[in-house]
Order: sequence, then structure tokens, then C-alpha cells
Amino acid sequence: MTDDMNNNTRSSFIGKRILVIEDQRDISNLLATYLNSQGYLAKTAENGLDGLFLLEQWQADLVTVDLNMPVMNGHDFIKKAAVRWPDMPIIVVSGIGAVDQAVEALRIGAHDFITKPIENFSLVKNTIEKTLESFELIRQNREYQEKLEKMVEQRTFELEEIKKQLLYSLGKSAEYRDNETGRHVIRVGKMCALLGEAAGMSTDSAKTLGEAAPLHDIGKIGISDTILLKPAKLNPEEWVIMKRHCEIGCDILRHYSSARDNVPLDFDAIIALASHPGRRLSLLEMAMIIALTHHEKWDGTGYPSGLSEKQIPLLSRIVAVVDVYDALGSRRPYKEPLPENACQAIILGGSGSHFDPRIVEFFFANIDRLTAIKKEWLD
Repeated sequence: MTDDMNNNTRSSFIGKRILVIEDQRDISNLLATYLNSQGYLAKTAENGLDGLFLLEQWQADLVTVDLNMPVMNGHDFIKKAAVRWPDMPIIVVSGIGAVDQAVEALRIGAHDFITKPIENFSLVKNTIEKTLESFELIRQNREYQEKLEKMVEQRTFELEEIKKQLLYSLGKSAEYRDNETGRHVIRVGKMCALLGEAAGMSTDSAKTLGEAAPLHDIGKIGISDTILLKPAKLNPEEWVIMKRHCEIGCDILRHYSSARDNVPLDFDAIIALASHPGRRLSLLEMAMIIALTHHEKWDGTGYPSGLSEKQIPLLSRIVAVVDVYDALGSRRPYKEPLPENACQAIILGGSGSHFDPRIVEFFFANIDRLTAIKKEWLD
């Protein structure tokens, strides 16, 4: 730091508040008078207890304190003040014979010390300026760090939002192929987040489920329009191809490091991710699991793996109910939308066969909120 910078910094200390705690009135008055003459605002207190009381009313920027005082000595004052005002520097002003005590004071929270008797007030000035300058630099550094952290936090938030939007757009791009608006994926995401929390998932995990669920049918991208948009029932050969959208979707969402050429999907390993104790699934991991298993059925007659009951990840048991419920009420190339009462009746009728009975219970316990989501995001 240059001399000009030093001078600018020190000139900014004019008007700083300094509390002098000293039981010898002549010393405290002399020190306060000198500090006032240097442009500081100085007040005095006769012991540590008075000093603590005054600081509650008049917040000082720096304190000088004697160690040997009645009522409350300097060490007790420092202990309390360091906790109450951790950013307030404290300078010990004590006798030459009290060096060991001064060292102890530094250990418990003081920042520098000046020995008495004071014969050279320039030493007082330099010590105070040095201490204030040091704390000013600490304060500026802390503000810079806080600003930097906020900038990083904001940028992280922006990147997270971009990622979510890209994933949502990816899910919607698949849905657009057999649904004109693509709002099915919005409804599915919001309903799944609601049922996830109702089923006992943490708020954060349920939120992630809501963001991953719209990608459940991303594998439709790999299915021919002649099959996907066929306005009639699929024949057995076409149905085999259609069912492959689960594997295709999972493969699309696989992390690039595991998506090497000619390496087949390991269904068991992917499904095991969902039941790994203590593991918190990422958004893409959830999406990959859901894409693979959301057509599995409670009774084991689903696809692609024929999983049954709790072999099916909770995520997919939730998506299965919501996806079918919303699809029933949506217009598709091969069908007209069903009325609400018919949609609910089919969900209830599938409990214990297609769907996890507990998820169906949660579904009907929250039916008013679910239908509100449908109304808000109508096609």
C-alpha cells in the first residue's frame, strides 16, 4: 500500500468512536483529550462493567482498556466484549509490569497493547491507526467475499434454472409429438412433486421429482411417427417397438461417462440407485430411473422388466399414477379425453394391480389439489 493510500485510509478514521476504559481519571481524561484532538470521538468509562453498559448505548469502533480495575477488570471485560462485539478491536493499555497479563489478554480477544506510562502519544496514534486499518481491511475483505459468494450463488441459480428449462424443453419436445400443447409434462411434474411430499419424500427430493418427472416419456423421440401417431390400436409388433421408449429414454438420460458405445443398459444397477441407503438422487438420476420404470405395474405385468410391488422405485410408482391419470383426461391422436369422474374411477380400479395402493390413497387424499393443477394448466 502506498503512502497516499495509507493517508487516504487513515483520513477516513476521523470521527471514529473510541471508548477509553481506565480507572485512573487523570490518565483516561488525558488519553480522551488527545484522541479528540486527533479527530476521533472519545468517551471514557471507569471500569469494565461501565464500559459494557456504555457500549450498549454508544457503539464504539475501538476500545482501549486497562487490565487492573475495580468492579470488573480488563480480562473479564475482554471476554464479554469479544463475544458481544466480535468485530470491535480492543487495545490493552496497561503497566510495564503487566506484560504477562497483556499477553493473556491478547489470547482471549484483545488485538494489541500499549504500555503505561504513556510517554509518546505518537505510539498511541500509530497503534490505533494500525489497528483500525487492519480491521478496515478485514471488513472490506469480508464484504468482498460476501459479494463474491452472492455472485456465485446468483450464477449457480441462473445455471440451475437454465438446466431445468433445458430439461423441461427436452421433455416437452417429446410430448409435442402426440400432444399439441405439451402441457401434460407440466401437469405431471407439478402433481408428482405434490404426491412425492405426501408419500414422505423430503421437500427437496419431492421438488427434484417434480423437475425430473416431465422427462418420463423422452424416449418417444426414438419412436416412429407411424407408431406414435397411429389413430388405432397398435398391433403386437408395433407394441413391442412402442415399449422400447422406456429403454430409449433411459439411454438418452445416461451420464455421458457411462454411455459408451455398445455398452447395454444395466437395468438392475439403474434401479438399484433408487434404493441405495443414504444416497440423494440427482435430477438426471431420477429422470433416468423414471424413464426406465414408469410403465412397471404393481402386479408385475408391466414393462420393460416386469418389476412388482416395492421392486418398483417409489419415484416411478408415483409417476405411474399421475401419468395415467393425466393421460386419461388428455386428447391424443388415438383417443378423446375422458371426463374427470371416469379418470378417477380408472385410477381407483387400478389400485393393487396397476398401481401401488398407498400411492392411490395419497392420490385421493389430495385430489382437490391435483384437479386444481389440471385446471390451471389445461391444454
